[in-house]
Amino acid sequence: MIIAGFLAAVAAFAGAVWWYGYVSALAQLDQRARSDLALASDSLTSELRRFRELSVLTADHPQLRAVMDGAAPAASLRPVLQEIADKTGALDIILVDLDGDLLVATEEAPNVDHAGRAYFERALDGALGFYHLYSESYQRRAFVFAAPVFSEQGPVEGALVVYADIEQVEASWRGARPAVFFTDQRGVIFLSNRSELVFRSRIGEPVQDLEYPQGSVAPFVRYTEGLVSGYEVWDVDGGRYLPARALHLTLDLPVIGMTGEVLVDVAPARKLASLQAAIAAAVCLAFGMLLLVVAQRRRTLAVLNAKLERRVQDRTADLQALNADLRREVAERKAAEQRLQKAQDELVQAGKLSALGQMSAGISHELNQPLTAIRSFAENAQGFLERDKPQVAAHNLGRISELARRMGRIISNLRAFARQEDEPPTNVDLSEVIDAVLEIVGPRAEQTGVTLHWTRPDAPVIVRGGEVRLQQVVLNLVSNGMDAMEDSDPKNIFIDVMQTAGRTTLSVRDTGPGIAEPERIFDPFYSTKAVGAAEGMGLGLSISYGLVQSFGGAIRGRNHADGGAVFTVELDAVLQEVAA
Repeated sequence: MIIAGFLAAVAAFAGAVWWYGYVSALAQLDQRARSDLALASDSLTSELRRFRELSVLTADHPQLRAVMDGAAPAASLRPVLQEIADKTGALDIILVDLDGDLLVATEEAPNVDHAGRAYFERALDGALGFYHLYSESYQRRAFVFAAPVFSEQGPVEGALVVYADIEQVEASWRGARPAVFFTDQRGVIFLSNRSELVFRSRIGEPVQDLEYPQGSVAPFVRYTEGLVSGYEVWDVDGGRYLPARALHLTLDLPVIGMTGEVLVDVAPARKLASLQAAIAAAVCLAFGMLLLVVAQRRRTLAVLNAKLERRVQDRTADLQALNADLRREVAERKAAEQRLQKAQDELVQAGKLSALGQMSAGISHELNQPLTAIRSFAENAQGFLERDKPQVAAHNLGRISELARRMGRIISNLRAFARQEDEPPTNVDLSEVIDAVLEIVGPRAEQTGVTLHWTRPDAPVIVRGGEVRLQQVVLNLVSNGMDAMEDSDPKNIFIDVMQTAGRTTLSVRDTGPGIAEPERIFDPFYSTKAVGAAEGMGLGLSISYGLVQSFGGAIRGRNHADGGAVFTVELDAVLQEVAA
């Protein structure tokens, strides 16, 4: 009974220590989460404030005043608005009259009826109006600012409407931690650094409105609220990119009519509290064991003093051995964590080097042929010089220079592909990425009898991403297609690029047996290849999924109706005039 009571007291004390450590850690997480949410909110409002000031300043532009007074034609204002939009990054700038009809706009302005809209009516009242919406014309989310245009006599005679691209605003912090999202007055998430949360309703039934795409508003992820010492903690069932248990905070942003919210993972706080409780329990148990040993010694000291001493010595030796084992286990776990971290950092690089290793035979053949030809041309040139035929020798030297450039191009592509890249997304020509990959896989395709079908577009295809990381994604898709067609006939790979409003889609299709389980193809270590095969461990598509997500894009895989598999990669497109 004494031992049972002591163990119960130790358990209660350890529980109290755990609770105190957990609450203390939550307090620190709360401070950091508030700072992160405030920083994200300030960043958002600062970006939108720039467009709000743009609308107010542009409404007083002399050229705009001349058009409203009838002193200048409306067409003379269009290049002015277009230049302002290009320099400030505005999605569009529109001048409308009192009825909401379009007067002057940039070249891409949609024909939208602004009459009756809250932001337009507020501008007609002489104040700055703003609102957020999803533009079907632009196929993207936007913030709208409407500034009143006053006449010389004073009354409002029109409004200047500025569209701000929300996807461009949130692109800089997409995928960052912690998960941050902004909801409007209707409870719909309009901005977030987690794309899967956009257009989810936080309250009640999903909202269906003209301000959102038809059928796009979905319920929020399943979660259960709870209070831990005054802190709101959620149990979330939201997939791999949201924490399972998170601290939830909110921040009102009346300037933009939204509420900022943040979900911070509390797993580190629970882990720290568990460690503190374990240490406290271990100390108490050790103290209790010491008291037990002392009591045993007092009761048996007169009769079994020697035996008791041996027992104490044996127990001490066991504790020392256990302590040594624990220290060794802790050291081994720390070493294992370091190795795991290093393996995670080098996983992407290892995938690229593995792909290069598979193609080493073909690449060696591609380099060996020019080397053999160079030696032959060099020997012939020497002979022609000895025969006093410098013109023929010069021709051979020109052939040698051409072959050397070819070898340099191959080596340059390999070196560019093999290097590690950790730069943020930039503007990349997708056509050049595909050309570099096809030049790398060309030798292997020729050896295995695979025909690569790729028609390069006449104009550059500029997208947002990383050149080396995009090369790895394309190489993984093409290599997987070649592996899948090992026992197929014919062996064809079709590569196509399609451009739509704001998005660019790359498709890679093979004529292999297709995908057995399409829903699992992006899971780590999932592979349909034989165990022990040299082609890989099933990480290529998982790596590609993470790389595409880091660019703000999407990757999908399915079976083609005519047979084989087809993978599509969607990336943000960049207008060629902006990229230039």
